[in-house]
Amino acid sequence: MCSQCRAFITTSDKVCPYCGEKVGPRAIDIRSPGDILGGLIPHARFTTAMILLVNFGIFAAMMLYRSGGDGPSFDLDGSTLYRFGAKFIGGGGIPGLHEGQWWRLVTAGFLHGGLIHILMNSWALFDLGAQVEEIFGTNRLLVFYFISTVGGFAASAWWSPALSIGASAGIFGLIGAMIALGVKHPTPIGSAIKAMYIRWAAYGLLFGLLPGFQMDNAAHLGGLASGFACAYVADLPRIEAAPVEKFWRLASYGCLTLTAWSFLQMFLWFKVVR
Repeated sequence: MCSQCRAFITTSDKVCPYCGEKVGPRAIDIRSPGDILGGLIPHARFTTAMILLVNFGIFAAMMLYRSGGDGPSFDLDGSTLYRFGAKFIGGGGIPGLHEGQWWRLVTAGFLHGGLIHILMNSWALFDLGAQVEEIFGTNRLLVFYFISTVGGFAASAWWSPALSIGASAGIFGLIGAMIALGVKHPTPIGSAIKAMYIRWAAYGLLFGLLPGFQMDNAAHLGGLASGFACAYVADLPRIEAAPVEKFWRLASYGCLTLTAWSFLQMFLWFKVVR
């Protein structure tokens, strides 16, 4: 139906044939836009797919860097992870966070120590990221993921000076965001969402306590708390033109800029120590 003259028109009309009013996109197309590359990348997972692409690109770069003399192993050594921006406190003449390399709190969230590590995190992020993006929108997803990564590795740095990496801090932040959704909206569906993701968080934390798994539960808890707090404040999206949505759009741009700046600092540092 034309929004101007209320006449019935076809779904293919771009201009109303009766009054000449330009016809905007259908509501269903705004809510559920088409997939990308013929369905290879579902639209709801586009931002998540871009994060995964960055993760795998950096992993490939690290594998190529350490390829000399290490054999066919898909595991990475601590020296390579340190050079590419792992969380590290510093000391003993080795620079780290104490020497002002705060960008490590960001870059550490995009590094992985081996093939199993990156595949497990990617599997969790691929599904969880799409769910958060569908409910909260792309701008909030980017802010949640960034703040959870920084918050998680800040907690890790406070807890332990050991080298630490991985997307799991950001992943736990997205779990925290879904828990916040259930807490903020205590409907039957909201309560079910909260209960499910509390179980997700519990399973993840318990898995990190198993012997033989070197997981950073301090980063997980820091990411979980950061994601919960951020999503509780953010709440669900309003209409696109609302001032609060402009704020979250600018905040997401700021997070992307800080991420790019962090990787630039990592690259400059890498050139010095290489």
